[in-house]
Formats: sequence, C-alpha cells, structure tokens
Amino acid sequence: MRRSLLALTAVGVMTVGSLAACGGNDDKTGSGTTKEPKIGVILPDSKSSARWETADRKYLEAAFKAAGIKADIQNAQNDKAAFQTIADQMITNGATVLMIVNLDSGTGKAVIDKARQQGVATIDYDRLTLGGGAQYYVSFDNEAVGKLQGQGLVDCLTKKNVTKPVIAELNGSPTDNNATLFKNGYDSILKPKYDSGEYVKGPDESVPDWDNATGGTMFEQMLTRQKGKIDGVLAANDGLGNAAITILKKNKLNGKVPVTGQDATVQGLQNILAGDQCMTVYKAVKKEADNAAALAIALAKGEKKETGKTVKDPTTQKDVPAILLDPQAITFANVKDVVADGYVTKAELCTAEFAAKCAEAGIS
Repeated sequence: MRRSLLALTAVGVMTVGSLAACGGNDDKTGSGTTKEPKIGVILPDSKSSARWETADRKYLEAAFKAAGIKADIQNAQNDKAAFQTIADQMITNGATVLMIVNLDSGTGKAVIDKARQQGVATIDYDRLTLGGGAQYYVSFDNEAVGKLQGQGLVDCLTKKNVTKPVIAELNGSPTDNNATLFKNGYDSILKPKYDSGEYVKGPDESVPDWDNATGGTMFEQMLTRQKGKIDGVLAANDGLGNAAITILKKNKLNGKVPVTGQDATVQGLQNILAGDQCMTVYKAVKKEADNAAALAIALAKGEKKETGKTVKDPTTQKDVPAILLDPQAITFANVKDVVADGYVTKAELCTAEFAAKCAEAGIS
C-alpha cells in the first residue's frame, strides 16, 4: 500500500480502534446489554454504484467474521418497502446494532425510530439520516469530496485551455444528504468562476435515486437544449459520469469534454485510462467499513464510544458523534494508487482493451 494512502486519516477524528470508552449515557441502547451481540446492516442498492456489493459488503463481512460477531448484511435494492421489512426482520431476529445506508431520510428515520424503541443501537453508515437521531455517523468528509470534484474539473479545463466553458452539473439524488454535501463542495469551487464570468453556468439538475439510465436521458436532453455546447460535466459519481460519457460518445465528443466522477469504480478508472473521464474521487471504503465495523462491534458488546468529532444534523440542529475520513482525487497520473491500495485489482482493471494504458499509467 502506498504511503500516501496509508496516511489517510479522519479529519480531526480518532480511529475507532483508539476510541475511548464513554459512560454516563442514559440511552438504553448500546450500554449494559445482555443480549447476544448481533449486527444488522442494510445496504441501499447495487445499481447506483458497484461499491456497495463489491467493496462495502466484502469488508464488513470480513471485519465481523474476524471479531467472531454474528452479522446479517442485506441489500434493499432501492426498495423503500423492502428496506423497512428487512429492518423489521433484523430487529425481530435479535439485532443489537443496526447499521443503515438510508434510501431517503424519511424511510431511514422510521427504521431508526423503531430500532430505538426496541433498544437497538443505531449507526448511519456513509449517509446521514436527516432528523433520524442515529447514535453515530461514519462516512467521508463529503464536502471535501465535492471540492475535489470541482477543482478536478477546473484543472482539466485549464489543461485544455477552454475559455468561458459552459458547465453542466449532473447532481446525485435530491433525497440523499451526501449529494447535497457534494454539491456544496463543488459549487464552492465553481460558483466564483460563474460569478466572475470566467465560466458559464449551464444545466444544473439532480438525478432521482442516482439512477444512471435516468441520468443519461437527462444529460442527452441537456446537450440537445445546449445545441451541443457543453464544455465540462460535473457528474456526481462514476455511474452518472459514465452515463454522460455514453451520450458524449454518440455525439463524438468523448475525450473532448472533461467529465468528473466519484467512487473509483473499475468502470470509472477505465474511463480515465481511456481519456474519456478526467478524474474520480477515491474513498478508501475499507477504512470506512473497518471503522464502522469496529464501532458496531463495540456497541454490540454494550460499550459506548467517544469519536472526538460531531456533525450537525441540519434538521434537528443536534450534534451527531461522527467519524469522517479523507477522500483522494484520482487522475490518470495516480490511478495506480487505487490498485496499490487493493481497492481494485490489476486483473479487473487492465483487461485486454486497457492493458497498454495500464502500462502507461505505471500499473504493475
């Protein structure tokens, strides 16, 4: 693993392994339990991003197995009714901790409320449930993710010497608080350029449920309305980035129009190698999963933990104990870092079509 990735640390946050026990909390969840430790995890889907099944599930399962803790990991596949049914089953089957990646804050809050009523400790994983009141939140610094995307697009446009570029923003789901934070981050980079007239603000739309097919349709409509005049695409993740790239290919504009992404998926990295995507954001999911698993294991054993940092729930204005990890910008120059970190393998990434580009990128 490269030293730069080893250096990834939580922003002002201690890792879970070094968290200090914190007593004196009256909440019946997470302390003094005599039930057999059992952890339930609900993942959101497998369509919006490959990471949930290829990375998060794998790393969480490994952490729970190593600790000898029973765990049930299920995927709601973007079905809100299924999400609630899975939660009910996990609670009924004796979960002492419930870790969720919400589909939206309303559904997430209903699940957290029910868990609390049954004395089950709760963790928001990756996405904060607004108004939900989960006991802990484990994620990345999502505004920092957006800032990396915004700066990445600026850097790519600068290299291409584009003057007064028209920017299209293809945002994530309007019901996902992370999408809001990503947008806050990249708009903080792009808005000053819009205001100064250096850049031109073009279409700016959010994609329901992070649906890539919908995102592709929306981007095609954007391009048509603009009569092909889009010079840069701020796509909120690799899936939406690829949806935009597919439309750009149809119009023979791929590689000419910089496109951003996020998640460092195999597809996103291959798009970078091909020159069709200018950057992505790598979030060391193993680090996120390991921190969340360690916290869940502690709670399952009846321990309270102090994270040393909080985030404010904008709905309740309450502080939620949080662990926030640092993201990393990835371009052609450092795609090899993601492979070196073990997040994707050379075999997955460097198929025959991309073998020469992998060699050029220093992937060995």
